[in-house]
Parts: sequence; C-alpha cells; structure tokens
Amino acid sequence: MPDQEPAFTGLRVIDLSSMMAGPHCGRLLADQGADVIKVESLSGDHMRNLRPRSRGQSRFFGQLNLGKRSIAVDLKSDHGLAAVRALVAEADVVIEAWRPGVAAKLGLSWEDCRVLNDRLVYCSISGYGQDGPDAGRAAFAPVVHAASGYDMANLPYQPAGSPPPTTGVYIGDILGGTVAYGSILTALLRRATTGRGSRVEVSLVEAMMSVLVYELQAAYAGVADTRVSHPPLPTADGWVAVTIVNNATWRGMTQAMGQPELVSDPRFVDIAARTEHWDEMQARMSAWSRTCSTAEAESALLAAGVPVARHRTPAELIEDPHLVQRGTFPEVVDAAGAFHAIAAPFRLDDVVTPAVGTRVPELGEHTVEVLREVGGLSADAIEDLIRIGVARTPDRAEGAT
Repeated sequence: MPDQEPAFTGLRVIDLSSMMAGPHCGRLLADQGADVIKVESLSGDHMRNLRPRSRGQSRFFGQLNLGKRSIAVDLKSDHGLAAVRALVAEADVVIEAWRPGVAAKLGLSWEDCRVLNDRLVYCSISGYGQDGPDAGRAAFAPVVHAASGYDMANLPYQPAGSPPPTTGVYIGDILGGTVAYGSILTALLRRATTGRGSRVEVSLVEAMMSVLVYELQAAYAGVADTRVSHPPLPTADGWVAVTIVNNATWRGMTQAMGQPELVSDPRFVDIAARTEHWDEMQARMSAWSRTCSTAEAESALLAAGVPVARHRTPAELIEDPHLVQRGTFPEVVDAAGAFHAIAAPFRLDDVVTPAVGTRVPELGEHTVEVLREVGGLSADAIEDLIRIGVARTPDRAEGAT
C-alpha cells in the first residue's frame, strides 16, 4: 500500500555515532520514516573523507547516512552539550558508538539521558560490550572479525598453509548495525506496552559470534572436524558456487554432467557416502565444470534443479536485470548530484527504501532548523553558537567567506 505512511513516521532519533555500525542502524530507521538527526563534530564524520568520492562528496558516507538531518556541534563545549541535551529530551531513540566511558565523560551517558527523558531508548554499540575486562578495547571490523573467531572458523576451509583470511568487506560493522536496528525495535515495542525506556547494548564481537552457529557448538562438544565445504567450481572463464545438499541435488548434478551412472556409485549413493568421499566428488564436479563456460555451467545446473550461482563482481551486480527490476539501486542525491544507493534488504508493503531522490545531508546542513524546531533555541542563541565556533552550518564552515 504505497499511500501508507512509513512505519516510523513521527519517531525521532538522535544519531551520535560515526563510521559504519551506528550510521547503518540510523540509516535503516531513516529509511522507514524516522527523523534521524545526525550529530557530527565540527569537522564531520570521518567517513565524509573516504572513497569513492565525487566532487568532494563521499558516496561511502552517503550510503550510510541517506535521509538524515545533520547538525554540527562541539560536544566538548558546555553550550554545544546543552544544545544536544535539549534534543535528547525530545527524542525517542539515541544511538551512540563511542568506546565505553566516553559518553559519560561528555555528559551523554544512559544515566545522564534517562534523567532528561524516561521514555528514551538508548542504544550503545561497541566492540566488546559495555562491561567486562575487554570493554575498553578499541574495535574496528578487522579486529572484530579476528576477536570473534570468525576468521579462524573460516581458516580450515582455505588452502593448507594459508594465514587467516584478510578482512576486505566489513561484515562486523554492518551486521552490528543491523542487530542494533532490531534491538531498538524490540525496545520500542516494549515501550509501547510499558511506557518505559530502555538501555540497549550491542557488542560487535558477539554479533559476529552469532554467525558461528555450528562452530561454537562443535567447540563445546569437543568436535574438531569441520563441516563439508562447497568450494567454488572452476569454469573455462570464471567460477560457480554449487551446493549438493541431498540426493535430489546430486541426481541433478550427475544429469548436468552427463554422468547419471554416478547416482548409483557406492561412493556417492547417499549423504553419508558422499561425505566420506567428498573430495573425490568435488574433483569430479570440477573436472566437468572446467569444460564449460560459466554461463553454460550455470544454465545446465539450473535446468537440472541444482542450487548454483556465478561468482559475480560488484560491477556485475549493479547491471543485473533481476536486481534492477526489483529497484535494488535507487537513485539518490548528495551535494555533487545523483548517484545509486543500495536499498534496504527488506520491503514493507512492497516499498523500496530509500525512496528515489532521498538526500545525503551536508555537514551541518540542518543545524539551524533542528536546534530551533527540536531544541527550542532562539535565532539569537543559535547565531551565538555559530559565532563562537560551537556549531556550524555549510555556509559558515571553517574557511568559508
């Protein structure tokens, strides 16, 4: 029902976070209609400086901060802190991702904020959680992947002698931000029943550990054996991923290979036999796939009912007809012009978010309107904050004339 209001219309979120996990959480809330106010330092979120960029605008930052309003305030000043505390008093949700203890030093801890607003849902995202011996450790995605056991859990599936896999895609940040999103919704649902606010705490390390469903249970059980893996099958011009999970998919595989006699081969006749002879089975599959192009292998396996996909690059994904038809790459806008974002991975009433035309805020673009409309500050008070260098707007940035 496209004419319905977004789910979080009227919800106000103060996003004190930077980098990836917290901003991703805030972006998902903004997608669904929340008024997400991103509070940035006077120099802005570090992500504004990172590639890929176009005419000074970071599309990396844009992907994480679409649809928000930005204010730029010095939280280390008494006047700047007072202005943000006025926003907290009118908010439904606060998101922070500082190292434990930083919020308290600034005067924006859960204990500080609940005094201002007892219905507040306050979400803290950190590497290791808010307590415990490791709580104060700094944590970025590569560190989180290592500390969570995720890298070592993948190591047995790599070629013998390999080091732990290098982190290139920051799973921990996006997974942690998604967990924070779900946790905030849980707290809001409870508030709707009880009227009480909540402290929500998300640990990026523990979020990554939630992926290790088999591996942690195997560790508790003292099982050292790894599961069977499904390595990429080489083709004449690329790779395909294939999963043989039951007798039906094995039967389809043998049909695609033109070797139906393998269905009754004692080495491959059932799951137990195939598991025992897994490497030999994979070798036979690879010998066949090398004789095909990637397109030929994928087509033959799909026709035989075998779960298969080509290994695709991001550049191939953005041209994929299926994803384009689903609206997965809506055109949005920043100060440099239009670009394509990645939509949220779920639809509510078939609505794709963010909506086409959604904007990325410039640093401090909404400082004046937010402090006036939400914080209740007068025009003179806001002008004083800007004049003394406690707040900024795009046209009053450092070096602006």
